[in-house]
Amino acid sequence: MSSRRNFIQLTGAALVGAVLPARLKAARGALVPRADLVIRGGTVFDGTGAAGVSADVLVRGGRIASVGPRLSAGGAEEVDARGLAVAPGFIDIHSHADGTIFDDPAMESIIRQGVTTVVVGQDGGLVSAPASGPAGRQPSVGAFMAAVERSPGSANVAAMVGLGGVRGAVVGLDDRPATPAELARMTRMVEQALVDGACGASSGLEYTPGAFAPLSELIELCRPLAALRLPYATHMRNEDDRLLEAIAESVAVAEGAGCPLQISHLKTQGPRNWGRLDDAFGAVEGARSRGVDAAFDRYPYLAYQTGLTNLFPVWSRDGGTRAFLARLADDATAARIRSETLAKVELIGGWDNVQITSVRAAADRAAEGQRLGTYAKDAGLDPYQAAVGLLRRSDGSVGMVGFAMSEENLERILAHPLGMVCSDGGAFAMSGPARIGQPHPRSLGTFPRVLGRYVRERGTLTLPQAVHKMTGQPASRLRLADRGRIAPGLAADVVVFDPSTVADRATFADPYQYPTGIDLVLVNGEIAMRSGERTAARSGGVVRPRA
Repeated sequence: MSSRRNFIQLTGAALVGAVLPARLKAARGALVPRADLVIRGGTVFDGTGAAGVSADVLVRGGRIASVGPRLSAGGAEEVDARGLAVAPGFIDIHSHADGTIFDDPAMESIIRQGVTTVVVGQDGGLVSAPASGPAGRQPSVGAFMAAVERSPGSANVAAMVGLGGVRGAVVGLDDRPATPAELARMTRMVEQALVDGACGASSGLEYTPGAFAPLSELIELCRPLAALRLPYATHMRNEDDRLLEAIAESVAVAEGAGCPLQISHLKTQGPRNWGRLDDAFGAVEGARSRGVDAAFDRYPYLAYQTGLTNLFPVWSRDGGTRAFLARLADDATAARIRSETLAKVELIGGWDNVQITSVRAAADRAAEGQRLGTYAKDAGLDPYQAAVGLLRRSDGSVGMVGFAMSEENLERILAHPLGMVCSDGGAFAMSGPARIGQPHPRSLGTFPRVLGRYVRERGTLTLPQAVHKMTGQPASRLRLADRGRIAPGLAADVVVFDPSTVADRATFADPYQYPTGIDLVLVNGEIAMRSGERTAARSGGVVRPRA
């Protein structure tokens, strides 16, 4: 226990006897009615970035009833948190957990990281709900939220409206401008999503059909965000050689629409671009100096995850998968596609910096988890042709991880005052329907990795800073007014963890490993995990923005 306390002291926690904020002093000795749960004696990091203080946390009726040192009220259940950190439940501001939420509402990899709220509808994808009949899915924010409310999972869910999905529903998959009537229809879809409770709009401008949207369309679709002060979150059009141009376009969207800007998973991709981070920071900071509310997020890994088709030029994907696969075989286009793809692979350092994470074709399951260069060599194939073969047999549905980033830049992005923590990952489990392929380890380890590697081991962040970037900062960004802080009256989303042992265990070679050091997770006041053991609670729900 002493090692835990020593570590908390080193990270700025003020223990018993230190100066306490006025609101905690007022609670000293207060007579409070019996609570549902009392967390005793932990070091509370309230999510604002302030240093930790020794305090009790009382939970009643799904909300935080009181916070203060040595509170006299008892609870139906009491948790001894001495030597442990008590923080708001983590908020994953960029998540793809919607991929499995209806198949596996336990959301194992989410809860086990201490995450209590995921923000889905990212990279321009339009969230969808299960639907009866031949349609299979119903793509709309309102339908999605209604489905979550009918069958809640273990964690809370907030959703953005994906502009690529909106374009696909109205314009289709072709590279052409929207007509005025189509643009008006798309705008109405965005407006309706915001009425239904979307917490922002997202784009995926390296993916189709979002890549076909011009600046003018993006500005028009983001105008409804302005009055609500909700962000435009963008996977930018480029994250390597044209990074600065992509940031400029993102800023132009926010300026033109009058809304905040959230740059998704900021990175400088490819060794030749690692030196451009100061310019990227300067572009974001310059936008802020002109009045644009710009910020960004990032996951704590050096590899990204995407579809294998993302190595191929956007123009080759015009019209959808069938048209793309046809161009790969067409003598008029095949050579150009190969040349541009090989240039992209060279930028990230070669085919062995590409790891296959998932395939649709059962015959290619052995490729999952393998580096593509090695896989091709073992099969006696040219790596490019091996990639094309995988795509053909899986109808374009092949996932990949690309190793292309710098550790120094990662640390600087995480530490920047405008940076927040995200996973950019999905919801997975050791067994059952959410064990799919060979996922990026960020899906199972992001938040404990920040706390273990970048707080405790490397000192990139202090503990109060890291907690703020995972809680209060994203909550404020998305106007989730009753989440992200430990304070009376707010929702009782709480995580208790051991700062001296918290760590990720998932790796690229073996991603299906849960983290350690997360002791207790509350979602809306109910215990979702205790002492590393999951409960049957499904107390999550839909979270909507409000002032």
